[in-house]
Amino acid sequence: MSVGTTTPAPVLTRTVAREYVHKAAHSEVLLTGWRAVGQDLFVVTAQWPRDHAFYATVDGRHDPLLLAETVRQAIPLLSHAAYGAPFGHRQIWNRFAHAVDPAVLDVGDAPTELELHLSCSDITRRGTRLAGLTMDVGFVRDGRLLGGAEAAFSNHPPAVYERLRGPYGDLDDLRTRLSTLPEPLAPHLVGRERTRDVVLAEGDRPNRFLLRADLGHATLFDHPVDHAPGMLLLEAARQAAHAAARPAQARLVGMSAEFLRYAELDAPCWIETRLAPRAWDTSGRLQVHVTARQGGQVVFTADATAQTAAPAELRQAS
Repeated sequence: MSVGTTTPAPVLTRTVAREYVHKAAHSEVLLTGWRAVGQDLFVVTAQWPRDHAFYATVDGRHDPLLLAETVRQAIPLLSHAAYGAPFGHRQIWNRFAHAVDPAVLDVGDAPTELELHLSCSDITRRGTRLAGLTMDVGFVRDGRLLGGAEAAFSNHPPAVYERLRGPYGDLDDLRTRLSTLPEPLAPHLVGRERTRDVVLAEGDRPNRFLLRADLGHATLFDHPVDHAPGMLLLEAARQAAHAAARPAQARLVGMSAEFLRYAELDAPCWIETRLAPRAWDTSGRLQVHVTARQGGQVVFTADATAQTAAPAELRQAS
């Protein structure tokens, strides 16, 4: 009599459906799963590639804004899967903040596996419909805290979103009003390697830049939208901080941002920087305040913190 052996089924990993994270390209999905672990408590799993077409690896470390994009994907995932928001509802950022430990951003010889430990609060509803909430997120890698984030957002059904956007929500009409993209800044001035990834153009005075919204960019505009995406504004703030740090080289380690109004795609949006008092601390960290203005109104603000190898004379001068 022969005795057969049973081979254990392999543990398979896959990404979540792209519809849950509002991405058109499967390759842009970073999340691999989620589970509830308590009342309004969740664990979301994610995988960061060793390199990314836009959030590129620099000096053997992951791009800190991968953390922001991972949170951005967790917002629609939990809105739909955990809180019952139907597909077609839009989640709009009110504020976002994050901080990372650069020492835990190193790239290994395999993709980086992460756990996001999320606590949701300030949950509001209109009747039974989710209207908004705040997420506190801790990023854990191999048992070590990589960084943290907080995101507050509102959730809008199609009819409400269309009412809020009015004529600005008509994508076909929007395309007829778009202007030619201005020439980008040189990539090295804003911490980039490729011209197509530069989202700032020369401004009309020092410390002021023009936002470049390239609707053909495969990551920032993965699918058609009627306003400047939040990740575009965060990237603009990061690049502006790089420009403010020069001639020192900089690496973003944190940001606190507020989204005050929709940034439209058919009108100039100005990105302005101002160094905080005592901008450089003794460790070489630089604080930069970034403001986005459009039509005379502030649409976005951010306080960016960058780690620099700032020359001593620059730190003393600040």
